[in-house]
Amino acid sequence: MNGWAARRFWTDAIVRPEGDGFAVLLDARPLRTPQKAPLILPTQALAREVAAEWQAQGAVVDPAGMPFTRTANSAIDTVTPRFGAVAGMLAAYAATDLLCYRAEGPAPLVARQAAAWDPLLDWSATALAAPLVTTAGVMHVAQPDSSLAALAAEVHALAPFPLAALHDLVCLSGSLVLALAVARGRLTAPAAWSLSRIDEDWQIALWGDDEDAAETAAFRRAAFLQADRFYALCGPHP
Repeated sequence: MNGWAARRFWTDAIVRPEGDGFAVLLDARPLRTPQKAPLILPTQALAREVAAEWQAQGAVVDPAGMPFTRTANSAIDTVTPRFGAVAGMLAAYAATDLLCYRAEGPAPLVARQAAAWDPLLDWSATALAAPLVTTAGVMHVAQPDSSLAALAAEVHALAPFPLAALHDLVCLSGSLVLALAVARGRLTAPAAWSLSRIDEDWQIALWGDDEDAAETAAFRRAAFLQADRFYALCGPHP
């Protein structure tokens, strides 16, 4: 039996001001989220990206081709009603941030991690008032309470739409510091993604690449870059 698939019923996807935000209409029908809430975007630029995704659909709707729509739905249906839980989960990454856990060897990998990650931890200490402690190996190292509080404040200060984008930046990279560096313009998204992949790239250089792993990595990189774009389109941030 063939699975059911939504089919295109509209001619044009258009953007219209709606209250303090912008709605996307499929002809005269406003978009709604999967939970049936009105899909109201915070900026015209983001609404245009969502509209472009719907306009680009063929005869059969492909949800995989609408990442901006998917993140917007998440911002409204998941992040907004569960803001504290989502922000708390992301803030908790600071306690086990990728940049703080270093290889015990070999020496060239240790040096590569230090050269790449130490400047970001220096930035966290100065720009975010959040110095973090590093360790070699996987045993947990406690972080200063004041640093965890400062990083948590950065996360909780965001509105639901940028928080939805930050979610992907954090979860895909494994680092709250890297995600905040991208959000604040300290790093470009491609540079941050490369920094998050130092261990994996080291192993690939030693043992070669795996086709399935490479495909997964490419998919995750694209999602990381899309999250950065979504964040930027949400407008000014605190």
